[in-house]
Amino acid sequence: MKSEAHRRAFFSIRHLLALEGYVDKDLYYNDDGKPHLKDGNHISITHSHHFTGIIVSRGDEVGIDIEKQREKILRIAHKFTPLHEYRTLANTEAVIRKLTIVWGAKESLYKIYEQNGLSFLKHIDVADFLFDDLKTTAEIRYKGRKSKYGVEFLEFEGFTCVFAKRLQ
Repeated sequence: MKSEAHRRAFFSIRHLLALEGYVDKDLYYNDDGKPHLKDGNHISITHSHHFTGIIVSRGDEVGIDIEKQREKILRIAHKFTPLHEYRTLANTEAVIRKLTIVWGAKESLYKIYEQNGLSFLKHIDVADFLFDDLKTTAEIRYKGRKSKYGVEFLEFEGFTCVFAKRLQ
């Protein structure tokens, strides 16, 4: 770990694990880089700039993502969502916020689903939502299977945190 930012993220994740009662040896990664806990509980990990987060579930698989809200998302949005769905938003800031939530939702779902070939644009659909709702639903349709997820989000200090879990 050569960079200071990488070291900080590593240690802050270990600190968050400790808050949940885990030590470093309780965490391992599969061949695809997905984190797992030895006790069978599900975990997802994220970091962005100076924020890190984990989510642990004793039942369903979970995914979490933290993203900085920035204009760059406007340039890449066509790769992960149909842009025509956002033409009714009041201003550029609102579009950036909504796209960041949608990206975070899809990133969280990808962490749960973990299938090669899964496309953010073609296979993951996030239902429309209002900012004040702080939640939405999403669906993955891939290889003839369909699964539905609950998605919640929060915004702070110019960042968005999104987490998801499978609905029964």
